[in-house]
Amino acid sequence: MEEKRVMEESWEGFPLHKFTFEGKEALVVMPNGPANGKWMLKTEYFSAFPGVELEFLKKGYHLAYVANQTRWCLDEDLERKARFAAHLSQKYGLNKSCMIVGMSCGGMIGVKFAARYPDLVSSMYLDAPVMNLLSCPAGIGMAEDSLWEEFEEATHMTLSELINYREHSVDKIGILLERDIPIVLVCGDSDTVVPFEENGKILYDFYRKNGGRIELILKEGCGHHPHGLEQPERIVKLLETFEA
Repeated sequence: MEEKRVMEESWEGFPLHKFTFEGKEALVVMPNGPANGKWMLKTEYFSAFPGVELEFLKKGYHLAYVANQTRWCLDEDLERKARFAAHLSQKYGLNKSCMIVGMSCGGMIGVKFAARYPDLVSSMYLDAPVMNLLSCPAGIGMAEDSLWEEFEEATHMTLSELINYREHSVDKIGILLERDIPIVLVCGDSDTVVPFEENGKILYDFYRKNGGRIELILKEGCGHHPHGLEQPERIVKLLETFEA
């Protein structure tokens, strides 16, 4: 469980509490002004491309993170995040549900977390999310890069097992739709690591076809990086509509 000692630091000009939770690094960033009880859970890559998170911190949100065993989404990491959410609600007085911020593999983690614990998710900002493991990390299809060795070491899954796998993020999107979880999806149309056609587009098309609440920002000529937008206000405004 959480260690009693909390280190007080700062991050991007905001107060930061740093501690361990069930043996993993945990971070909680607090707004400088009055808090509104709302919060974001960044599922991986805490400090990467934080433009949207910084804007919401200015609006009274908290930002939280707890480290994963691996970025390839083990069940134990999802379960720890659920207990972490409960801890934050108790200790910091935050709402039960949060806004998911998931980039790349963090998007995969976010989708699976929302599908397993839909009551804990109010909305989602997904940026170039991994939806189909055959595309990324396996590199079967349009992807030019393979991350297979890292994935195999982390999950102990063989390629033959992956071919028959039915727990991809894309297999979970029906649950998100059924629970009316709104999504802002940001992707690059020239992504060769997590190709849009094999990942984010599947999510977008499914939601659109079935009446789900989703907004897509497709960045022309953009690869996997950078995530977000130079002016994140557009993403923030869309998420605020869903959070209202």
